[in-house]
Amino acid sequence: MMPLISYEASSMILGSKAQYPSFLRTIPSDKYQVEVMVQLLQSFGWVWISLIGSYGYYGQLGVQALEELATPRGICIAYKDIVPFSAQVGDPRMQSMMHHLAQVKTTVVVVFSNRHLAGVFFQTVVLTNLTSKVWIASEDWAISTHITQVPGIQGIGMVLGVAIQQRSVRGLKAFEEAYIKAEKGAPRPCPEGSRCNTNQLCRDCHTFMVHSMPRLGAFSGSAAYNVYKAVYAVAHSLHQLLGCSSGTCSRGPVYPWQLLQQIYKVNFLLQKDTVTFDDYGDSLSDYNIIAWDWIGPKWTFKVIGSASLSPVQLHINKSKIQWHGKKNEVPTSVCTRDCIEGHHRVVMGPHHCCFECVPCEAGTFLNKSDLHLCQPCGKEEWAPEASPACFPRTVVFLSWHEPISLLLLAANTLLLLLLVGTAGLFAWHLHTPVVRSAGGRLCFLMLGSLGSGSCSFYSFFGEPTVPACLLRQPLFSLSFAIFLSCLTIRSFQLVIIFKFSTKVPTSYHTWAQNHGAGLFVIVSSMVHLLICLIWLVVWTPLPTREYQRSRDLVMLECTQANSVGFLLAFTHNTLLSVSTFTCSYLGKELPENYNEAKCVTFSLLLYFVSWITFFTMSSVYQGRYLAVVNVLAGLTTLSGGFGGYFLPKCYVILCRPDLNNTQHFQASIQDYTRRLESARLGEAEPEVPEG
Repeated sequence: MMPLISYEASSMILGSKAQYPSFLRTIPSDKYQVEVMVQLLQSFGWVWISLIGSYGYYGQLGVQALEELATPRGICIAYKDIVPFSAQVGDPRMQSMMHHLAQVKTTVVVVFSNRHLAGVFFQTVVLTNLTSKVWIASEDWAISTHITQVPGIQGIGMVLGVAIQQRSVRGLKAFEEAYIKAEKGAPRPCPEGSRCNTNQLCRDCHTFMVHSMPRLGAFSGSAAYNVYKAVYAVAHSLHQLLGCSSGTCSRGPVYPWQLLQQIYKVNFLLQKDTVTFDDYGDSLSDYNIIAWDWIGPKWTFKVIGSASLSPVQLHINKSKIQWHGKKNEVPTSVCTRDCIEGHHRVVMGPHHCCFECVPCEAGTFLNKSDLHLCQPCGKEEWAPEASPACFPRTVVFLSWHEPISLLLLAANTLLLLLLVGTAGLFAWHLHTPVVRSAGGRLCFLMLGSLGSGSCSFYSFFGEPTVPACLLRQPLFSLSFAIFLSCLTIRSFQLVIIFKFSTKVPTSYHTWAQNHGAGLFVIVSSMVHLLICLIWLVVWTPLPTREYQRSRDLVMLECTQANSVGFLLAFTHNTLLSVSTFTCSYLGKELPENYNEAKCVTFSLLLYFVSWITFFTMSSVYQGRYLAVVNVLAGLTTLSGGFGGYFLPKCYVILCRPDLNNTQHFQASIQDYTRRLESARLGEAEPEVPEG
């Protein structure tokens, strides 16, 4: 347990209290030096380096610690080697090391070595002309003149290093000079048994003169100060143990373990430097960051920064650095240059610093916290390919203010006005032959159903709501089903009256007396209403946000747009359309005023064409304007029904009142009767034999 205080041994292994319980030092442990070196590399962005160490605890443990600390921080060791203890300048082992250093093409080389082997290493560097590199020096050789005196060393490139903060022992130089001056006469032989080499009081054997006295270099000056600290630490400890604070010191025995405990407790100022030891026996002195500077053949160094310890914080004044390149630019030392924005790294080979840059896919972005993985955007965001960030999606729906919306709204409003106007016109001429032949009061149900279907189109505009989604398609489908039911039964009635009333009078009278036409319309409408209710219950259309169809848009729409319920309702309307067409076709020979075949065919043709177009578009396009196609299909259907059935009658009422009278209609019926009689007689006339 004898206290041992070293002024120069910085090896990390000496911090193990299990192996070296009584070891202390006035120089920082290499674990702090390694941390400073890694921060130095990071500050300049040097992530692709070579690492050289010297044989022995100092170099090998330093290399190991630096690799373990640097790798998790993104620094790659391209090449690592140890200078052998027996290394000679230019021997095969050193030549091989130089070859590998040149081959890996790293700009930065960290040399964690003692002075002796660092000298051998750099002599070989000069010999093989390995230049234009940045050399990071460990504390043991950073400012050692043993290295700077290597011939040609100034041509190897830039040297940055870690050095113990420079402090001098006050009065040491003056003491030495005064000591020499105090020596009188020629030096005499030392008395026998004297210990002149270690005892400064033995003047007889001092051979130095003032002019030949050696000067301490910066490195030796730091070592001298660390010795000075060690002596003062022991002195302060003994002062406390012997109770000298009272003015007199006791002369009791002091045991080594007592002194060791007291040294751990010291805490005093020495030339504004706090002297204390941590639990590992280390004294936390600060580091200087130095850069070699050559003024012609003369070497010097300048302090470009500092590093405080516990925790390690690096401070560098980069403006003080004169780089060896022509443009005075910071050299780069990377395996692969950083990817451009939006490209992530795909590691190639064993080193994570060597990678290919691959663009991020659409819908993903590159998070700067992880340059190897593209992160997916949020649900409400999007990103193009190779994007550095996500962007908010644009929420779209068929708004009221778009030009196409205004056009459709104007057309729909015009249709509504025409329907209302026609209803008023028919009410005014309710008892005229034209209105009665069109269905009389049934026309108002037909016009009302068309108006109801037209009103459903307003729910397609604006942001979808629950009522709008529930009404838009079911209301249109039910309204058009009522119109088709009325149109079918009207065509059927005309065929019955003109063709079958005389042939099956009993059936006709039963149909008329039991209001068959009204019952058909009610039953057909109720069937369609039931289909719509099932549609709304089972396949309920609700507002939803659709994200899949477009990468940069959120489409607000109603769910179940083309559901099974919609298809069932459409199928029922299609069957009614076919029935209407069949009945109107059967009546193609009726009197001209009652013949609806051409108009009905035109209306149904528009119906089929418009909805075939809608289904075709919905199968290939799912964008925001699909609602426009839906409204167009419905508007075309309603306009076709109104134009094919009601417009011709409005024309007669307004423009040809001469045709809207009983005489004209009776004449038309009589003409139809004569044609039937002629056809019947023609069929019954016997064939006249020739000759």
